[in-house]
Amino acid sequence: MTSLILAAVLGPATHTHGWACAGACSHDPTPSLLAAHQIVDESLWAQNQEGQKAPTVKKSNVKNPIKLLIYSRTAGFRHDSIEKGVGVFFDLAESEGLDVTWTEDKSLIKKSVLNDHHVIMFLNTTGDCVDPEGQADLEEFVEKKGGGYVGVHAAADTEYDWAWYGRLVGAYFQSHPHIQPAKIQVVDRKHPSTKHLSDLWTRTDERYDYKALPPSPARIPMKLDTSSYPGHKMGENHPTSWCQTIGKGRAFYTGGGHTRESYDEPDFRKHLLGAIRWAAKRENG
Repeated sequence: MTSLILAAVLGPATHTHGWACAGACSHDPTPSLLAAHQIVDESLWAQNQEGQKAPTVKKSNVKNPIKLLIYSRTAGFRHDSIEKGVGVFFDLAESEGLDVTWTEDKSLIKKSVLNDHHVIMFLNTTGDCVDPEGQADLEEFVEKKGGGYVGVHAAADTEYDWAWYGRLVGAYFQSHPHIQPAKIQVVDRKHPSTKHLSDLWTRTDERYDYKALPPSPARIPMKLDTSSYPGHKMGENHPTSWCQTIGKGRAFYTGGGHTRESYDEPDFRKHLLGAIRWAAKRENG
């Protein structure tokens, strides 16, 4: 059992689809108790069902850790990989020098909490999940305080009516084909998120089409080889990760991370860890 310093875990456990799945969509909108059990024991999971909102924290013993705030509130479709992803970061906290805080309480997206962290990760968030006060504080955290942002997969299916967030995440979700293998062209291997990869990375996941390309001058480390899978709609130029500076801060997005199996992949873990280090300004590249 993962050792945690905690009070309780996340927020509401069930949500409804915010959009229709194209093709075979293999998620269950209710988080798996089995997946949650990898992180917390059954009594704490039961506490969560009773509405406990305090964040879950795992601290490392390293000097000067990266302080990572994982936010995974869902107001639309809920991915059953969320708890698995959080559990992986708890497991990696000590070896990778991370202090990890996980919450789904939107009242904690505020200045006093954000300013105690280096990076906030939106892990498969969906819908309108940040209050107006939190929106202003997150904008200040990134633009003026130099904080980092890492968006994972459905972070692009989040906050469609918040124009600044659209600039932060870089592109919004439009549609997706079914889960299937695809080839990823690693076009920039100097970035910390891709330096461990070869020029071509084949993996199975759900591939998003986006409403538009990320804005120039966003840096694009990886693109999808759209000839390697059916059902895409964006054409040959199809980025699947990108990064940019926003004011004094850094923002990174990756399209991977839909499936629970993604978080078992060593290369995908390294991809996310590299993104976190870059967003925290611990690595450049």
